[in-house]
Amino acid sequence: MIDTKKIEQVARQIHDAMPKGIREFGDDVEKKIRQVLQAQLTRMDLVNREEFDVQTQVLLRTREKLAALEQRLAQLESAQAAELRPAAAASAPAESDNAQ
Repeated sequence: MIDTKKIEQVARQIHDAMPKGIREFGDDVEKKIRQVLQAQLTRMDLVNREEFDVQTQVLLRTREKLAALEQRLAQLESAQAAELRPAAAASAPAESDNAQ
């Protein structure tokens, strides 16, 4: 899920950025910072990079399939329209003869 090494790195950076008096509490402060970071990141319901990359690939394949389906639909609609044109043209003179 969330990379604990990254959390430890951020906790250490926060610990190092704290005033010297607070830093002297040592491991307890860094441990508490790490716990707070872990809890907050867990609450945010984040995904890791691997999960994100997998979903990106799924989305890309879905878009490609959608584009192919849209193209196929356009071809089918064109073919259907082409088939209907001769039938409509053939029935048009007959209808005009009936109108007279």
